[in-house]
Amino acid sequence: MNIKRYAAATAELLLIFPAALFMTALFVRNLQPLQFEPARTAARIVSWYAARPHVGLWVFLIGLPLVVLVTGGGIIWWKWREEAALRQAARQMAATLGEQLATVLIAGATLAAGGFLAIVALHVLTD
Repeated sequence: MNIKRYAAATAELLLIFPAALFMTALFVRNLQPLQFEPARTAARIVSWYAARPHVGLWVFLIGLPLVVLVTGGGIIWWKWREEAALRQAARQMAATLGEQLATVLIAGATLAAGGFLAIVALHVLTD
């Protein structure tokens, strides 16, 4: 158990949280009319971000995710170079996925279809 790795993962999750909150609020505010909860709270969150473009857009939606992308990519690149076990596990996973490619594609299409149906159902319910 490597405490530095868990600390980096926790920091990245905390840094990405404001963007995830905003994206979730965008989705939730369209689930039902704004006079009902949780759509009202979600609309307030979106309005807060929109009213503060320097903080909301530049820091929370661009800056912090960019920090996560760069540091996370650097950590993964470094771990890939340093750990032979990681490279071996990735090769095994790729080989297994290659052998089961048709099943993986079916699973992906099934998940996409479920997502599309959920979006359409939410759209129909809110109109």
